[in-house]
Amino acid sequence: MFKNMRRQNKLMEEKKAKQLLEDGDYGVYCTIGENGYPYGVPLNYVYMNGSIYFHCATEGHKIDNMNYCDKTSFTVVHDYNIVGKEFDTHYESIVVYGRSEIIDGEEKRDALIGLINKYSKDYIAKGIKYIDRAIKNTTVVKINIEHITGKHGE
Repeated sequence: MFKNMRRQNKLMEEKKAKQLLEDGDYGVYCTIGENGYPYGVPLNYVYMNGSIYFHCATEGHKIDNMNYCDKTSFTVVHDYNIVGKEFDTHYESIVVYGRSEIIDGEEKRDALIGLINKYSKDYIAKGIKYIDRAIKNTTVVKINIEHITGKHGE
């Protein structure tokens, strides 16, 4: 179903790819819309329990596309370094394929707390209060991973 990476010598072990996914600062969430155009948007995320989670508004482009087609890809680039004299770029990247779904209940709250732990770990108590106030007006999307590929640079 998924193509093999062309340059197998750059293929990253799945364990390392998952670690980089956990450590990444942001990812690009890609969907396809009813108009047939792809849409990629950078966003904060958290990788936990074998899935990717992010939050967004209750309506908009991401939600419209996700409702049209739940298939997605998600890309994270890590350790990026341009090497001008070699006409090359050294980096590590992860591409995830999966299906998106809107979650609710305790899983939603846990994902939001996971985001606070990742991006605002010095403000956990304040973050939980914020979650409690805003959770009803926030959508949390879970990407159920079907395939993951990691690539390492030089």
